[in-house]
Amino acid sequence: MPISVQNMFKERKFPFLFAFSFLLISVTILLFSYSSSSPSLLLSTNFQVSDPLPPPPRPLPSRSPNNVPVSSTKPVPKTTAAASDVDLNVSLDIKWENCQLGPLAVDYIPCLDNWKAIKELKSRRRMEHRERHCPKPSPRCLAPLPIGYKVPVHWPKSRDMIWYGNVPHPKLVEYKKEQNWVRKSGDYFVFPGGGTQFKNGVQSYIDFIHKTLPAIKWGKNIRVILDVGCGVASFGGYLLDKDVITMSFAPKDEHESQIQFALERGIPAILSVIGTQKLTFPDNAYDLIHCARCRVHWDGDGGKPLLELNRVLKPGGYFIWSATPVYRDDERDSKVWKSMVALTTSLCWKIVAKTVDSTGVGLVIYQKPSSYSCYKQRKEKLPPLCEQKTNQNVSWYEPLSYCISRLPVDRMGNLLRWSTPWPQRLSSKPPSLPSEPDAEDIFIEDTKHWAALVSEVYLDGLAISLGRIRNVIDMNAGYGGFAAALIDQPLWVMNVVPIDAQDTLSIIFERGLIGVYHDWCESFNTYPRTYDLLHASFLFKNLKERCDIIDLAVEMDRILRPGGYLLVQDTMENIKKLNPVLRSLHWSTTLYQGQFLVGEKGFWRPSENDNRKET
Repeated sequence: MPISVQNMFKERKFPFLFAFSFLLISVTILLFSYSSSSPSLLLSTNFQVSDPLPPPPRPLPSRSPNNVPVSSTKPVPKTTAAASDVDLNVSLDIKWENCQLGPLAVDYIPCLDNWKAIKELKSRRRMEHRERHCPKPSPRCLAPLPIGYKVPVHWPKSRDMIWYGNVPHPKLVEYKKEQNWVRKSGDYFVFPGGGTQFKNGVQSYIDFIHKTLPAIKWGKNIRVILDVGCGVASFGGYLLDKDVITMSFAPKDEHESQIQFALERGIPAILSVIGTQKLTFPDNAYDLIHCARCRVHWDGDGGKPLLELNRVLKPGGYFIWSATPVYRDDERDSKVWKSMVALTTSLCWKIVAKTVDSTGVGLVIYQKPSSYSCYKQRKEKLPPLCEQKTNQNVSWYEPLSYCISRLPVDRMGNLLRWSTPWPQRLSSKPPSLPSEPDAEDIFIEDTKHWAALVSEVYLDGLAISLGRIRNVIDMNAGYGGFAAALIDQPLWVMNVVPIDAQDTLSIIFERGLIGVYHDWCESFNTYPRTYDLLHASFLFKNLKERCDIIDLAVEMDRILRPGGYLLVQDTMENIKKLNPVLRSLHWSTTLYQGQFLVGEKGFWRPSENDNRKET
C-alpha cells in the first residue's frame, strides 16, 4: 500500500524525505546549469550531444636538435598553461639609438659595411672588399628610415614601379640612362625592362633564349636559375611569369643599390660576390646560370670563378653567357674568348648554341656534363676532380677551390638524373634525402605538417594580411615545407639553412625552391627594410648558446619593412625572452595557441623619428 505524505510525517520518516528532497533539488539545479551553458546539449534518454564540438587541434610534429622534423605522431609539448602567465606588455629598458653613419646609415649592412676591416685588407684584387667582414661585437644601433619612406608598392605593380623615397638613389638612372634599366618619373622609379644586353627589352631576350635552345623549357625543365651580376633583376622578374624562380645576386658596389632595387620590386635577390670565397649555395643546385655582361673575369685566379659556377650548376645544366667576347672580334674580346674556350674545354662544358640576335647582341649556351666520361678522357687532368667529401656540404666562409666538383649520386652510388619537371618536383622524393630507412616517411610527414599548419593556422588563424606580403624569409627552413605550402600565394620565400642545423639545402633546391646558408649570429646579406615576413620555427635553441637574442632582434628589425611581420613558433621559454626585446623596439606582439608569437614592426625610430607615422 502506497505511503502518503501525511503518513510519512506521522511515521516520522523525516530523514528519507529530506534526502529525497535534496536529491530532487540538486538534479534540477544541475540540469538548469547545463541547459544554460550548453545550448546544444539536448535532454534525451541517453543525454547525447546533437552538435559535437570540433576535434582538438592536429598534433604538430616535433623537431630533433638538428631541426629535422620527426614523425607527426609525436606532438609538440603543450605550452598553453605556461602561456597563461605571459604579459606581452613587458618591455626591456633599452636605450635604442640610430646608427651614427651619416647618410649611409639608412642602408647599413654590418658585415658588408665594416669600413675599419676593409681598410686593413692587404688586397682588393679579388673583390675581398665586397666580401663579408662582420664587426665584433654586433652593433646594436638601428637603421633610420629614409626621409619620405612609404609603405612599398604592392606586387605585381611593384615589378614595374617603386617609390623613389624608399630607395632614393638616382645614380643608377644616370649611369645606365641609355640602357633603359631604370628611370625616375615623378615620385617613382620606373623599370621599363631594359638592360645592357636587352636591346629590345627583357621579354624579347627571354624569348630569344628559348628560340635558340628549345630544350630550355621555362618553368618545366628549367625551374631554378642563378643570375650573376643581375643589375636590377629584370631578367629574374620577368621569368616569374613562366614559373621560374631566379636567385639574382650582385655585390654592393659603385652601381649603388641594384639589389635594393630588386628587393623593393619584390624580386628574389641577395648581395654576394664571386671573390675568394664560395657562394653560400650547395653543390649541383641550379638548373641554369645566367650572366649578361656581369663583369666577372671567369679565367681569373686560374679559373676559380668559373669552377665555382661549375660547382653550383647541376649536371646537364646550362650556363648562358651574353657578353662582348661572344660576338665581337676586336683584340681584347678575342683574347678573352680564347681563354674562355680553353677553360670551358678543361671543364668538359659543351657548346650547345652560339648565336646573335637582330640587335647584334650575341650569347653562347654551355652545358655541364652529366657523367665522368669526358673527365676521364682529358689529356691533362687539370683542373683535377675534387676529393670525395666527408663532411656536410656547407659552403660558409670556405675558400674557392681549384678542382672540379664531384657529380651527385643517390644512396646506392648511382649518378643522379635530371630533376622531375616542375611542378611535380615540389612534392617528389628528393634524391638527397638521408639514407635512414624512415627518411622518406619523415619528408612526407613534414610536407603534410606544413600544408596543414599553413592552411589551418597561418592563413586562417593569425592576424596577418597576406595582401601586404611579398618577400619572405624562412629563417630555419628544414626541408622547405613552409615555402612549399605557400607556393600558390603571390609571394616568394628565401629558405635559410642555419650553419648549425642539418644540411638540407640541397633538398630545398631539388624541390624547385631557393635558399642560402647563413649564421644568424651575424647580419644577413641584404639591405634594411627588404622583407615583409620573417618566419622562425624553433630557431633559437641552438642560437642561444652562441649569441645574444638582443642582437638577433636588432637584425630582424633591420631587414624587416615597417608594417612587416615576424612569425615565431618556439618554446614558451624562448618566446618570453624575445617578446620584451621586440616590445622595447615598439613592435606590437600577440600570442596564438601558446606557441605562435606574431610581431608587427611599426614605423618607430629613436629620437627624431619618434613621431613618424605610416603614410
